[in-house]
Amino acid sequence: MVAFDCTWCGKCCASFGAFIKIERQLTSRDYYCRYGIKNELFLAHIEGEYADSQPPLYEEGVLVKGCPFMRRNRNGNGIACAIYTTRPRICREFRCYRMVIYTPDGYESARIMGRNELKTNDHRLAAIWKDQITPLPHTDDAWWEKTVIATLADHGYRGEPVE
Repeated sequence: MVAFDCTWCGKCCASFGAFIKIERQLTSRDYYCRYGIKNELFLAHIEGEYADSQPPLYEEGVLVKGCPFMRRNRNGNGIACAIYTTRPRICREFRCYRMVIYTPDGYESARIMGRNELKTNDHRLAAIWKDQITPLPHTDDAWWEKTVIATLADHGYRGEPVE
């Protein structure tokens, strides 16, 4: 297993975050919020370093839709969560990629995003994916993952699921 490593791109905050609605402001940094898809209530607390930062977040002059708690991270080249320690369960559990694929010499070659989308610049791996993995039925995740790892190994690649 490979540990998940967030790149702070903000895509999850922009998509899942669109379902986070502030129901009531309690203090200048505390809010009752609702995650609309699961209808879950949670208490959000804006962390100290973001206390004075304000949404909405703009990217190249265009408003970024999504979570009302998205902020620019400290170095300015990514997205940060102003409520990270009190973020809802969906945010805690989400992984934007499910497997990392390594070349025969041990270099990261690809990632499997979502259910089974391959992100790679490795043309040989892309051909293997298209011909042998894309046609696999996806009714049982455990079977699919085991079969993908075995298929990759047959070609010298190593697939490591993300924990």
